[in-house]
Amino acid sequence: MDGLAPDLMKAFWAFDHAAVAEGAIPVKYKELIAVAVALTTAMPLLHQHPQRQCSQAGATDTEVTEAAMVAASLRAGAAVTTRLTRC
Repeated sequence: MDGLAPDLMKAFWAFDHAAVAEGAIPVKYKELIAVAVALTTAMPLLHQHPQRQCSQAGATDTEVTEAAMVAASLRAGAAVTTRLTRC
């Protein structure tokens, strides 16, 4: 895609890097959020990248696991509440 839409991809990559840069939320927490979002949206190829980034940002395996469990609870909660509202 970089070769097919270079200007757009340059802008995307700049945004992508800025979104996870140090700010009011530390990088480690942003990377944990990324793991949870990737798992919640069921993007199997994308959740491996945030997990590596989490490790590089200092997150422990336990923290990554807890982020994954938050994602699991949100997906389960969505299934339960969707089912309850249809009864």
